[in-house]
Amino acid sequence: MPEGPSIVILKDLIQELHLGKPEVLEVTGNVNNFDKDKLFHQKVEDFKSWGKHFLICFKDFTIRIHFMLFGSYLINARKKTPLKLGIVFKKDELNFYTCKVDLLEGNVKEHYSWENDVMADEWNSKAAIKKLKDKPQAMVCDVLLDQQIFSGLGNIIKNEVLYRTRIHPLNKVEDLSPVKLKALVTEARNYSFDFLKWKKENTLSKHWEVYNQKVCPLKHKIDKKELGKTHRQTYFCKKCQKIYS
Repeated sequence: MPEGPSIVILKDLIQELHLGKPEVLEVTGNVNNFDKDKLFHQKVEDFKSWGKHFLICFKDFTIRIHFMLFGSYLINARKKTPLKLGIVFKKDELNFYTCKVDLLEGNVKEHYSWENDVMADEWNSKAAIKKLKDKPQAMVCDVLLDQQIFSGLGNIIKNEVLYRTRIHPLNKVEDLSPVKLKALVTEARNYSFDFLKWKKENTLSKHWEVYNQKVCPLKHKIDKKELGKTHRQTYFCKKCQKIYS
């Protein structure tokens, strides 16, 4: 599943085409939960990302693309995989595959708050800490994947942030000191931007300290277990990462 930084890369790639506010000249694909003709001859107001969602914003509605586990896209190219949604402009085309596509009525700001997008300029770390404190019994391995607190964070970032902060994934929020809570929130954003940089360089996996690793940087054995209510695969070092309860 693409994490927030990968969606930012898509947004940047499209904005580099200098499309301006392009008019939709053709709409294709097998999406069937809304009338595709609604896009025809409409002008795109903006391309945005929110966490793991890619947003194509029109005047009175927004197309939301969620890539789920196996989604993909091509710009100015096509492949044989069944097309979910294809949008053709005068000089360029965007094609989306194996993804979830929805149409959101009204202004996009009615649906999203960018203060909980870890990569947005509007990111609000104080609000994130407050939301964490409102879930004292939640395990940190779960709250880092809560898109209403850390939109854009996925399993890779979760594992790496917990190792960076030396926090064991089975800690509850209430077990963490104010210093540790602040460190968790700070590193969630910091690692997301590191992820973006390494992803663009095609060196992301070379920087993993625990994710998909056998030993940590200090040569301790890495444990791999499905933890938390999310049951997501979690990599951690019992010697480096502390349980505070």
